Amino acid sequence: MSDDPADAGAAASRPGAVSNEGAGQSANAVPRQGAGPSGNAVPRQGGVPSEGAGQNENPVAEAAGVTKRFGATVALNDVGLRVAPGEAHALVGRNGAGKSTLVSILTGLTRPDHGRISFNGEAAPPVSDPNAWRRHVACVYQKSMIIPSLSVAENLYLNRQDLGGGGRISWRALRSRAADLLDTWGIDVDPRAEAGSLTVEQRQTLEIARALSFGARFIILDEPTAQLDGAGIERLFDRLRTLRDAGVAFLFISHHLQEVYELCQTVTVYRDARHVLTAPVAELGREALVEAMTGEATGLREIGSGAAPIDDAAREALTVDGLGVQGIYQDVSFRIRAGEVLGLAGAVGAGATALGETIVGLRRATAGTVSVDGRPVRPGSVPASLAAGIGFVPEDRHREGLVPLRSIAENMTLTVTQLLGRFGFVSAGARRDAARELMERLDVKAAGPDQPVSALSGGNQQKVVMGRALAGSPQVLVLLRPTAGVDVKSKESLLGTVATAASDGCAALIVSDELDDLRAADRVIVMFHGRVVGEFARGWDDRRMVAAIEGLSGEHDS
Repeated sequence: MSDDPADAGAAASRPGAVSNEGAGQSANAVPRQGAGPSGNAVPRQGGVPSEGAGQNENPVAEAAGVTKRFGATVALNDVGLRVAPGEAHALVGRNGAGKSTLVSILTGLTRPDHGRISFNGEAAPPVSDPNAWRRHVACVYQKSMIIPSLSVAENLYLNRQDLGGGGRISWRALRSRAADLLDTWGIDVDPRAEAGSLTVEQRQTLEIARALSFGARFIILDEPTAQLDGAGIERLFDRLRTLRDAGVAFLFISHHLQEVYELCQTVTVYRDARHVLTAPVAELGREALVEAMTGEATGLREIGSGAAPIDDAAREALTVDGLGVQGIYQDVSFRIRAGEVLGLAGAVGAGATALGETIVGLRRATAGTVSVDGRPVRPGSVPASLAAGIGFVPEDRHREGLVPLRSIAENMTLTVTQLLGRFGFVSAGARRDAARELMERLDVKAAGPDQPVSALSGGNQQKVVMGRALAGSPQVLVLLRPTAGVDVKSKESLLGTVATAASDGCAALIVSDELDDLRAADRVIVMFHGRVVGEFARGWDDRRMVAAIEGLSGEHDS
């Protein structure tokens, strides 16, 4: 969820808030085999709310007639939402639709200008009483609130520790209490373990358990699958279904529509600060859902579907020979010709992301070489990669792609400052002019190049990162999960930018396991457990691609 970034950032600082680590990263949203709809087909999954989710009961959470303005900006305009007990309810919409603002209101962080919020039929507590809100609702935000140096038990009951004799903390009682909570909800994590040693999946589970420990039975999940592979997503969904059957309700926010069909019974769509649609998932086809989100009947366009075949005589722009990093991946070789887009697919831990990072110099290879236009690139050096003509979009724009307190212009031109002035000085005017050109090229929606990048929606922030990758007119683009955490239209725009760059002679490597990203490629190489296990030409079948990514089969579909 990337709209209203100021609200989302404030929400992350709310005392006791819990969150999901890895904002804006790619959600490994590869659908499990046979799951979800295609086109206008009615999905097979989704079903009806579990027992206890009937409409005659008081909703576990309800927003009615909610309006919120920030100055002249209308963030929410008379919107509503109703979540039944034991229901998994999806909230979807493009960046800027108002999702973040609604979450900040539902969690007591922001007071609406008009409308009402209620929990279990009772009016919401005053915003001045955060403890009362925690008993009703918790949110797993995109950025983690887990303290790595503390134990699982300490994180679960931070500032709520049992005091023994003499006013001292009873660590035995704390661990016992944590073990009981984890056992109650079927969560297999050692309460004594240091939180920093947990996997992303375990940390996420810990945050859900912490939310439940306050007594809340309504949990908001913001992009919860962001750093999970296919197996991890399935385990998370199994756990959420178990909690749902126990009466816990979820508001599920995701840019990955496939996940909505796999987990949720009901979906609500916001568009341009308005409530557009609420419907049973089982009655709503994917094309209809995309149309509700975008206001357009075209749905998702397959970028590059009409592209001409790559000329075999085209020069080799990027050459990877026998590349390996000990313990991560080994013996990977491929060529990308000028004008070609290559997809590199792999689940979390497959080595695909590490391979992309090696090519751009973030990791040092222990074997093999990388060459641009036949010239070897010095390993382990980002400056050398930039000088060789490689542009790069990192996996996590928040942690690696943006300087949030700087302007759009500064962020877009960080790698080309030597072109913006003389004698080591940067011309502010030249920087703005360069940024304006890139903003127009990528259709960045902003007040101007001097606007802080932190004020932009997630989709526009990602366009800024893409603009920086293109600023130096690279010969090669390396893009790690380039559409992670962005809305449907921004995804289409970003992939269209890649296609345009390729048509101008640039070679591109898209590292992702999102099928929409991979469809933009002329061919796709699949990695599993550090090795290449398959290669697919354009027009591949979804099931075979997913099987290869999940390690179920090795395919060469040419």
